[in-house]
Amino acid sequence: MEEKVVGVTFPVPRWFLERILNEGKTVFVKPSTLRVKPGMKVVFYASREGQAWLGEAEVESVEFLANVGEILKKYEKELFLTPKELREYDRERAKWHSRGRRPRPWMVLKLKNIRKYPRPVKPPRFIAVSGRYIKEREYREILRKSGL
Repeated sequence: MEEKVVGVTFPVPRWFLERILNEGKTVFVKPSTLRVKPGMKVVFYASREGQAWLGEAEVESVEFLANVGEILKKYEKELFLTPKELREYDRERAKWHSRGRRPRPWMVLKLKNIRKYPRPVKPPRFIAVSGRYIKEREYREILRKSGL
């Protein structure tokens, strides 16, 4: 029997994750790479320094927006990035596009039930910028290792 996907994980620099895990920011954005649905978990992986899962949230809603202006108009106060950081991310993202391909829409995840793990958890393998899915067994193991 196929194991159920319960969540996703994305690498995010630790200082940005702090805004979600400690400062109450509830909107996470990134170019759309995975299929995310309400009720799924987002397990936050600190990229660069620390390189570990630090916490999680439940996806309350998923929205796809075409540009940064729409995101800021709707979510600026709740967003985990400042307007300046989001605009810079958008400029950097433009460099990654292959010629002739349409850019992916921005995936906007409204989060709830955010919790920081008591202990960081090192993943067994590298997590690419695009992120990856987390299945039930792996999720249970993350919770166990985190002390929850």
